[in-house]
Amino acid sequence: MNYQINIRGRLLNFNKPVVMGILNATPDSFYAASRKQDEQQIAERANEIVAQGATIIDVGACSTRPGSEPADEQTEMARLRQALAIVRREQPDAVVSVDTFRPNVAKMAVEEYGADIINDVSGLLNINLRVPYILMSTQGTLHDMLIFFAQRIQQLRDIGQKDIIIDPGFGFGKTLQQNYDLMAQMDRLNVLQLPILVGISRKSMIYKLLDITPNESLNATTALHAIALAKGASILRVHDVKEAVEVVEIMQQLRGDG
Repeated sequence: MNYQINIRGRLLNFNKPVVMGILNATPDSFYAASRKQDEQQIAERANEIVAQGATIIDVGACSTRPGSEPADEQTEMARLRQALAIVRREQPDAVVSVDTFRPNVAKMAVEEYGADIINDVSGLLNINLRVPYILMSTQGTLHDMLIFFAQRIQQLRDIGQKDIIIDPGFGFGKTLQQNYDLMAQMDRLNVLQLPILVGISRKSMIYKLLDITPNESLNATTALHAIALAKGASILRVHDVKEAVEVVEIMQQLRGDG
């Protein structure tokens, strides 16, 4: 389906799926190679994401990996202020999303640094900052997820939220088998008629199944990205931008849109 969202007066169209590159301004994300903390590392990563063909830079400052102790709100804000200032300096025209579950952090990112999208990993934020909103589900089955999405989408519409993207939340609140059951049925989420974001890059559903490490998970991640696109994903949230962009190009060619 041909979805589009409003990015501060510019339309971002998903008739061709787009790639969101991850920039983790944290010391403890599950994939060590993604951790960027000092000014040079953050600048280099922002420039790399854009140079390799991503449309969106997703900046996070509080790890949500299983078993982690979330940074407190002040720490998350301080990390984000540093990272967003650098990203805006290096890539002023980039679409920037902020990965957070805290309303004050989301508000700061939009009001102080012009964040273009809020990527809510809790799925529970009830604030309308007049920017597109990514709604994630932690439900373990498609049935429960559809009920959750229907209820939350209506709640968000009631407070005036216009652009909503749904995220099935692979790796959040799901068993290994539930993650794969969900991937197999993901095309049924298209009934909601909203863009779908898929974030499976190097996650435990891959490395635990294959008995490998996150560092060894790129090949399997790429395979799942192709499946996700075939099932209707509009956005791939990834660590490895170049490889994800290549998958998008191949899938477009197969569909006759290359």
